[in-house]
Amino acid sequence: ATLANYKKGYPDRSAMGTLSFTLLSVEVLSPSSAFVVGKWHLQREKDAPNGHFTLLWRKIQGKWLIVADHSS
Repeated sequence: ATLANYKKGYPDRSAMGTLSFTLLSVEVLSPSSAFVVGKWHLQREKDAPNGHFTLLWRKIQGKWLIVADHSS
């Protein structure tokens, strides 16, 4: 159901647009965690929404993974 909804909202490349990110800060909290703040920008033919995000990264079994994400 999630994939079908995604395909309905983004039927082709022009509807999907091009997403880019700008990192504003990366704070290493410990050897296995980091907090990232940045901006996102979506460029499409008809509009260009943008906003901010915060991510909490954790190193789990040797891989850096996003464990919390807030975007607005």
